Amino acid sequence: MTIPTLRKTRSTGRPTLEEVARRAGVSTITASRALRGLDTVGPEYVQRVKEAARDLNYVTNPAARALASSRSAAVAVLIPSLSNAVFVDVLESVHTVLRPRGFEVLIGNSHYSRSAEEDLLRHYLASPPSGMIVTGFDRTEAARRLIDASGVPCVHIMELEDVEGVHCVGFSQARAGEAVADHLIARGCRRNAFVAAQLDARMMQRGEGFRDVLKRKGLYDADLEVLTPAPSSIGLGCELFGQLIQRRPDVDGIFFGNDDLAQGALFEARRQGIAVPEQVAIVGFNDLAGAADCVPRLTTVRTPRAEVGRVAANLLLSLIGNEAVSSPVVDLGYELVVRESA
Repeated sequence: MTIPTLRKTRSTGRPTLEEVARRAGVSTITASRALRGLDTVGPEYVQRVKEAARDLNYVTNPAARALASSRSAAVAVLIPSLSNAVFVDVLESVHTVLRPRGFEVLIGNSHYSRSAEEDLLRHYLASPPSGMIVTGFDRTEAARRLIDASGVPCVHIMELEDVEGVHCVGFSQARAGEAVADHLIARGCRRNAFVAAQLDARMMQRGEGFRDVLKRKGLYDADLEVLTPAPSSIGLGCELFGQLIQRRPDVDGIFFGNDDLAQGALFEARRQGIAVPEQVAIVGFNDLAGAADCVPRLTTVRTPRAEVGRVAANLLLSLIGNEAVSSPVVDLGYELVVRESA
């Protein structure tokens, strides 16, 4: 059987969506919906359309789709760091949900800078995406206005805020900090320190919850707070633990705002011959890779990063599709994982 030569688009020479539809024996709108992954198209038609597209070497023209809909077939995801495993886990889940539905995931890295995030918003909203996922609520007033005025569906992640018109998926950073304080106090620690780096809004919320419990129990000591804007790392955890022990050898409980800091502290404690948890109990945050394999195994707060990404992406799909959502605020909680270090 001889397949006739296909007419290409005049400007690009590429096969058209109409040609894909004709080859698959479906309407153009059905072909479009099938290639976008919409569940309104039956699986047998989806298979026929995809086979036709593959046979014709057809690729979707995102610019044409954006022109037709006034929005691109993309979702912008704004995060503060690509080196932080927390956000890598979030992105993996977002991509897993959105990519099969035909959306391109545009990743914007603000490097923990509010002004950089504002610039990213201006850039992405110049050709409005179908939706946005943004991290937290700590941003410039101009950035807030950009989001509100854009009309682009938006989901906030990693924090919770019960405000009309706002959709968010995450957990209470402050309550997680409270849980750590309660745990250290329950195991008999009376001189508890908070050690944090980067000092982004979520880190400070953990510290606030931790501090509030200590104050209520009459155990707060401002001299036992070690805060630095330097990027969080294992090496920095070694350094900060050493400084704290030298200044306050009586400390018996330490909450590190991230696991890498806590892991560094465990290394330094071993170097100095300081017994953990007998002399000082150590708790981390996030339950990152390696936390369960440290010596001793690290007690930490497990955060639902992958679940945050998955739920946020599905919530955004509902908003893009103008579907009703059961709740605009989704609290996924956290888990205090008690191991050997505290």
